Amino acid sequence: MHAITIPEPGGPEALVWAEVPDPVPAEGEVLVEVAAGAVNRADLLQRQGFYDPPPGASPYPGLECSGRIAALGPGVSGWAVGDEVCALLAGGGYAEKVAVPVGQLLPVPAGLDLVTAAALPEVTATVWSNVFMVAHLRPGETLLVHGGASGIGTMAIQLAKAVGARVAVTAGGPEKLARCAELGADILINYREQDFVEEIRTATDAEGADVILDIMGAKYLDRNIRALAVNGRLAVIGLQGGVKGELNLGALLAKRAAVTATSLRGRPLSEKAAIVAAVTEHVWPLIGGGRVRPVVDRTIPLQDAAEGHRVLEAGAHVGKVLLVAPGAA
Repeated sequence: MHAITIPEPGGPEALVWAEVPDPVPAEGEVLVEVAAGAVNRADLLQRQGFYDPPPGASPYPGLECSGRIAALGPGVSGWAVGDEVCALLAGGGYAEKVAVPVGQLLPVPAGLDLVTAAALPEVTATVWSNVFMVAHLRPGETLLVHGGASGIGTMAIQLAKAVGARVAVTAGGPEKLARCAELGADILINYREQDFVEEIRTATDAEGADVILDIMGAKYLDRNIRALAVNGRLAVIGLQGGVKGELNLGALLAKRAAVTATSLRGRPLSEKAAIVAAVTEHVWPLIGGGRVRPVVDRTIPLQDAAEGHRVLEAGAHVGKVLLVAPGAA
């Protein structure tokens, strides 16, 4: 098969389309013939040499894919060769074939084409696990999403609205904010011109956000705590603004608030399987019913993955950037 390899860390040009050995599904795995994958910020970090795959994972980038099952490994039941699936991966999505633990497979939602399904696994698993399984967002509460126009952000807006929450977003400019509003965002904050702490407090009668989904890390830590409501929950899922920040424990104590930080890629298979099962149960019916949809900015041939990385680094996209494998239907 062919895959995108990284012979040496570097810029987008470090991604090389090369012939590599076919993966062989191990016990409890299936072999998926890839139709499409997606570009995630973790892929950019891996390309730069800052985020190695977990032990035993594929060396190729790509944290999600869609495709058809080509073979079943030993001990696999409940799936058949030819089934259309999408999958959460620890690596290997930038390839024509990938071996996937069976617990990380999801059926393609009703009414969705195979290529578009590649936009779903990482964002749905990340949002559902953090906003709902960890932070326990409830109907009537306010969720603040940083980076509302991102793949994560566009999914978080829709899922929060689907359960009856109010949604605030930050984004870099009126065009991105308009797209967030189309998806249901109630409070629109241009982080380049507005103070999100002041805006969220004004919009909530000084109460603040019940849950904050944060991709910035250190840069936003103090402001996020100030923007939280009493009993608020801050879920940190990205470190684009640095890894070390000062935390005012007194402010956290006064609000009886909580800070959590999670990653998905390196979790044990059992934890990933539990998240995928929850997504299948709670999110897939919303997608099948048309209440939630993946937002795709553009599709790019898998061989041109470098262009996908440039698009993500430029930051002008809204939603997901997909990589379509050769010959995908």
